[in-house]
Amino acid sequence: MSRTAAPSLRHATADFDDLRKRFSPIFERIAEGNLEREKSRIFPYEQVRWLIDAGFGALRIPVDLGGFGASLQQTFRLLRELGAADPNVAHVWRNHLAFVEDRLNAPRSERTDRWIQRFLDGEFVGGGWTEANNGTYANIRTRLVPNGDHWLITGAKYYATGSLYADWLDVLAVAPDGTPTTAIVRRDQPGVQVLDDWKGFGQKTTASGSATYTDARVESENLFPVSERFAYQGLFYQTALLAILAGITEATLRDGIAALRRRKRNYAHGLSATASEDPQLLQVIGKVSAASFAAEAALESASASLDDIAHAHIAGDEEEKKRLVVTGHIAVNRAQLVIIEAALNATTIVFDALGASGTSEELLLDRHWRNARTLASHNPRVYKERILGDWHVNGADPTRIYGFAAGQSE
Repeated sequence: MSRTAAPSLRHATADFDDLRKRFSPIFERIAEGNLEREKSRIFPYEQVRWLIDAGFGALRIPVDLGGFGASLQQTFRLLRELGAADPNVAHVWRNHLAFVEDRLNAPRSERTDRWIQRFLDGEFVGGGWTEANNGTYANIRTRLVPNGDHWLITGAKYYATGSLYADWLDVLAVAPDGTPTTAIVRRDQPGVQVLDDWKGFGQKTTASGSATYTDARVESENLFPVSERFAYQGLFYQTALLAILAGITEATLRDGIAALRRRKRNYAHGLSATASEDPQLLQVIGKVSAASFAAEAALESASASLDDIAHAHIAGDEEEKKRLVVTGHIAVNRAQLVIIEAALNATTIVFDALGASGTSEELLLDRHWRNARTLASHNPRVYKERILGDWHVNGADPTRIYGFAAGQSE
């Protein structure tokens, strides 16, 4: 059994009820302004800062290092609840939480300690892996070149989620020898330009537009070969999306119930004069409730599989970790199929319980479908269906999808 150097990871010690007591009031405050931000495309700078100041970025940092000691399952539960309050704010956290996880997985060193302290001090990380101009992971055009005691990065990214809120940007590039490398780049410096040019019909305030780099400075200690990033990085990114989708499904149930209760009239061919007592309309809400339950249950199972991988990493058991990464891919792929179907179905059929009044721009219930459809389009589920089938029938390795081991978009 091979073993690795001890990371900063620990087994979880947090009590989930305590975590909810701390963060639920903030989620409620965030939810209060969600409709207005959606209608007017107002970026939630203040709301993201509330969470930073409350230590949301330190959820996974062990208590003895200054954090909350949450498990991955607990972290994604909270992200689901935040997604129900505002899926845009929840999505902003995806890249930050992933980089925190990466530093916790790394062998303990002065460099990792510095990053952990930055997280505790409230410094925030945005993302930038996807190449602009139709570039792919197999053809990374963003380049790193040495320049004395540091490096320079040049390239263009899209889907730079969370970038406008960030102090640092996690950017995928290639070193001169062709090695895929992530560079952690200070956002507020010459040579870095972040644009709000996201054109999607959903997730409109996540700052998922363009980021360009022109000879921007990168310190040598902030370069990390992709092969050394944490083994379940792709699974983490995907599970974060699933947590937000599960949150949207819960929000659809919440808002569908409230809207049906408010209906004053019913159709002449309905089964009750009162809409909220009509068995067929109640049946619709029941189906939405089942979809929310399915999404939450699938998320719980998938996130637990990530905790299993983390535990093997803590133990330094590389063989067990490799095995669990494979089973983790299966669990997360299955969860993706369940949760996407639940979210898209719930956000569509909820209108069957509401009539024409449910389409009011004041209610803005269409935001749930738009946001869910946008998130569900990140990694097409048809490919995951094929991968699962190939694994079941032919024993194909579900982890070998990208040209390197830790693909963000898995």
